[in-house]
Amino acid sequence: MTRKLLLPALAGLLLNACSQTDAPKSKTTAAAKPIAAPPTRWYTQAQVARGGPLFQQHCATCHRPDASGDPNWKEVDANGKLRPPPLNGTAHAWHHPLPLLRRIVRTGGVPMGGTMPPFGDKLTADQIDAILAWVQSHWSDQVYAAWQQIDARKRRSGS
Repeated sequence: MTRKLLLPALAGLLLNACSQTDAPKSKTTAAAKPIAAPPTRWYTQAQVARGGPLFQQHCATCHRPDASGDPNWKEVDANGKLRPPPLNGTAHAWHHPLPLLRRIVRTGGVPMGGTMPPFGDKLTADQIDAILAWVQSHWSDQVYAAWQQIDARKRRSGS
């Protein structure tokens, strides 16, 4: 007998549950922020893929394979030179517009107080861009978006 009563009760519950198609709506508060779309990056995934091995071959010895740089990068070495900084978005590389990043790789870091040799005679412009693409692929969307603003401002000002 209880079985005969249980089946109609379950059917009623299922029908009732299925008829409620709208999920509860959450209230929007002033503190809620819209989710921003990730920034569009200047490079392609193919450039990132080409840049990884180039970075490992030419840059990883000093900047480490994961681009984390020298742990003491804020300190000068025994010769008064700047140590290799992280390039993974945790140091200052993202403060530099793309033309300057290209020039640093091409001409080296000595003019800026470091010891990085010039790579302009070893790497083509496309290879340098691939390395920079690989480096920037390690930057968070937030860091990259801040860099984009710096890069755009420098390009508008012509510097």
